[in-house]
Parts: sequence; C-alpha cells; structure tokens
Amino acid sequence: MPTNQEATALLSVHPADSMVDIELRNIPLLFPGLLQAVDGGCVETYVHTDRGAILVATQGDRHKPAIITYHDVGLNYKSFNKFFKYVDMQALMENFCVFHITAPGQEEGAATLPPDYFYPTMEELAKQISFVLVHFGIKSFIGFGVGVGANVLARFAITNPDKVDALMLVNCSSTQAGWLDWVAHKMISHMLRARGMAPAVIEYLICYHLGRGAEERNLEATLAYREQFARECNPDNLALLLQSYIARSDLGIARDGGTLRPPVVNLVGAFSPALNDTVTLNARLDPTSSTWMKISDCAMPLEEEPAKVSEAFRLFLQGEGYVAPLSPTKIVAFRRLSDAGRRRACRHSPVIRITENPISEACSAAC
Repeated sequence: MPTNQEATALLSVHPADSMVDIELRNIPLLFPGLLQAVDGGCVETYVHTDRGAILVATQGDRHKPAIITYHDVGLNYKSFNKFFKYVDMQALMENFCVFHITAPGQEEGAATLPPDYFYPTMEELAKQISFVLVHFGIKSFIGFGVGVGANVLARFAITNPDKVDALMLVNCSSTQAGWLDWVAHKMISHMLRARGMAPAVIEYLICYHLGRGAEERNLEATLAYREQFARECNPDNLALLLQSYIARSDLGIARDGGTLRPPVVNLVGAFSPALNDTVTLNARLDPTSSTWMKISDCAMPLEEEPAKVSEAFRLFLQGEGYVAPLSPTKIVAFRRLSDAGRRRACRHSPVIRITENPISEACSAAC
C-alpha cells in the first residue's frame, strides 16, 4: 500500500488538465480519505471509522460554522443537493460549510458490502459522526436530518449534547418500530435480498417517502423517485440499513426528564406517514427550546416545499444568533440577481452578506 507521500504524488495532477475530474472518478478507492472527487459543487471524501469508511461530501468553506446532514432510507447525500441549491438557501449558506454524511453502502454506485460485514446499529451509526468531527476538526455543528438520518442525529445529540448547537429534524421518529412497521420492513428487507429492487419494493419506498395517493397528488415527484430508486439503490446494502432501522431502540427521552438539550425544529409534511411520530416526539421535547412545524400539501418538505423549509430554517438560525435578519426586499433582490446569473455572468458578489456575529450590523440597520 502506498505511503501518504506516494499517494499524494499519484493524485497530483496539473489543475489545467480538463480531464482531472473524469480521471479521479475512475480510480479505484484503494486508500479512502486520501482520494477526493468533486461532484456538483461538493468534495467527496471517505472517512475512516471503526465500522469501515463512510462517504462525506463537503460544500463550502470549512473554516465557517458546520452543518451536518444525514439522509433518509433509500437515498444518499444527494437528496439534499436540490434544497441547498435553492436560491433562498444559497443566500443563507454563504456563512456555513455543509458536511453531508452518507450511511455505509448507500452512496450512488456503491459495491455490495461483504457477507461477513456487520452493519452498524442506529447507535453505532450515530457514533460514526464522531469520526467525521475528528477528521474535519469540527468542534460543534448544526444537525439537519431526515427520517432515518434525523433519528441518527438525535441519538448523537443525546450522548454528545455539547457538540450539537441546534437540530433540524424532518419526519423524525423517537420510538421503537411498531408491529405493523416492523413486519412491513422485515418483508421488504427479505424481498430486497431475494429479488432486488422489485416493483413492490419501489412502491413501498414511494409510500414511505410520499405517503398514500402520491401519484395523484404529485405525479412528477413519484415518477422521478421511482426511477431513482430503481437506478441508484444497492438492494443488499439497503436491506442492511432497513434492518438496523427497524431494530432501533427508543430514544429514551422525556419532557419532564432527560430530553434533547439543543434547540430543535421538529418538522413534518402534512401527508407524511411520519406525522404521528413527530407529534410523539414533540410531546417528549422541552417546549421552551423546540418547535413543531407541519408543512401543508406535502410529504417530503425539502423536495416539495423548499421555500417554506428554507424560511423556517433561516428564522431558526436567526433565533439562535447565527445570521442577521434578511429583509424581504433583500431576499427579492438576491432572487433577481440569481435569476440574472443564470442568463449572464455576473462579476460582482451577491448583494446580501450574512455575518456570524450580526449584532452590530442588525443594530445599525435598525437605526
């Protein structure tokens, strides 16, 4: 195996070479953590953990405050791409660096995990976040998780409250799997191993994410996700993640006892099958530091209602002192500038600047 110096020499390619990205994508991953590839504005890095290497995609300046995302079942970090590229989020993200974590074996084009590989439990998935923090030198972060990912981030926050500044939990469950869910997940896991991404599996994932009647309510999203699940998911690896999720333990939190210490936005889509789960979670959180929010007319809020979610996230971060308030006129100006940027190149920076310590500027603006 090559040394660090040899590996660096192998990957040192002149930046003017237009084939750099293509060549890097085709190099086998022989030494994770040393090889990086750029994908859609994100830099992909494999981080070593006690349960193998996991893919982490970074977006932004690593010296800025960190946001860590964690995806839901059947998806990977790319499920956040569209939301974080939404025009209102682009204005907000200028002062943050986003670290997208992908669960083991769930990245696009992932090889099937070895037969003797013991997939991490939900607690062990949460512990892997510590390796990511050490690798990138992150002292604390804002968590942003959906479904399975929200459960993982909540578990990490329970055991490491000083490392989590705030949590945005979408469609999150805090309890064990019920009997009906347990049976359904068990059947789907067995089908994944026996028949791969069969039509019944894909329809189950559609119902899990978009709820019942998804095709009548949002045909475009239903068709897109049906195609995505069939194309991108490794069925064996997905079965392992599902198995860990259905075997999850209760978070063990209570409003009048030990609960999540960081501020929490507990968000759900009105048509999401996780609606009742978020109501249960809300009853277990401190009402002085948590907010339950139901987004109407959707099941997957980030994908179907990015404007509402980005506004909720912006107000949440403002309340925690991360960003200065953005006036409606400035937001409209940024949207217009973004639209113009799609039509022609712009040499100037965006008209909005968000600061980490907004107190003085906010006071000046008020005056």
